[in-house]
Amino acid sequence: MCVRLAQLTPNLGRGKSQDGVQATMSEAAPRRRGRICGLGLARAACALLLASCASAQAGAAAPQAANPRPPAVPAAPASAADAALLTFDVASIKPYGPTNLRISIRTNPDGIAVSGMPMHMILREAFGVTNDRLLGEPAWVTTSRYDVDAKVTPEDAPKFKQLTETEKWQMLLPVLGDRCALKFHHEIRELTIYTLVVAKGGPKLQVSKTADPNANPAPGRGTGSAGMSVSDKEFTMTGHGTSMASFAHWVSLVIGSTVADKTGLTETYDYTLSFAPDDSMKAGVLPPGSSGGAPPPEAEGPSIFTALQEQLGLKLVAQKQPVDVIVIDHMEQPTAN
Repeated sequence: MCVRLAQLTPNLGRGKSQDGVQATMSEAAPRRRGRICGLGLARAACALLLASCASAQAGAAAPQAANPRPPAVPAAPASAADAALLTFDVASIKPYGPTNLRISIRTNPDGIAVSGMPMHMILREAFGVTNDRLLGEPAWVTTSRYDVDAKVTPEDAPKFKQLTETEKWQMLLPVLGDRCALKFHHEIRELTIYTLVVAKGGPKLQVSKTADPNANPAPGRGTGSAGMSVSDKEFTMTGHGTSMASFAHWVSLVIGSTVADKTGLTETYDYTLSFAPDDSMKAGVLPPGSSGGAPPPEAEGPSIFTALQEQLGLKLVAQKQPVDVIVIDHMEQPTAN
């Protein structure tokens, strides 16, 4: 059994391939303004202590410069209402009928159309987070698959077209709140965050010489096409004219953790990366029972960490970091349309 996941275009339904699925992870900037404003008010109220405060801050700055903290991971939307820049005029969520493993996603000029997508993936896209930042889901979200058809009014279509892919998907949060009684909250958890860097010996990527006229752009990450074919034994990622930001995004989807591009590589590249999936990777991509009841075959080949170094001259560096996560408090299966 083999399922193909293809990078999809924003204008042609996120790709011409109808047997693919792609996910984006582009999130809102960290909300630090409140802390900065609070500090300003404290200074104004404590003018007599200004000199000592400044001295204390100067003393604290030195060790921070010597040991800089890792960049904060952006927070997910605070609420369903905050996420919606526009409102879908009509939205349908129906159980997926066929038994095949086909999944398709289309971003149309006036909305989003999904077929055969597990609710877990719909949630992940709506929140714009990786698997490790979505907690507390009920068990049915990983096994139940749905068709989604959501559209804005003709008057709002021009505005919808100007939104980023992340903003378009965030518009589903109010729909899920209405149809699935979705309730959630934020927490800070310490998670493993990965940085993608160039390995010793330099990159082994091929710089793209010509642009592919049929390439599917990676939303928010430049033009280019990227995809992945998967089976129980091997995952293969391919790209043409793809930026490193887009590549890091695909790696984050595979390993289920945030991956930040720190390679410093600014060209677009062609690549092929083959590796053996672990059980967590299979669970995130292959639906339960995809082996037809037979024991899944043993994976073959190197891990993704080894393959990155051997095949592309890149490596992942892990570090623990406090991260904003989404915790699902309550969610029901969608009500009838």
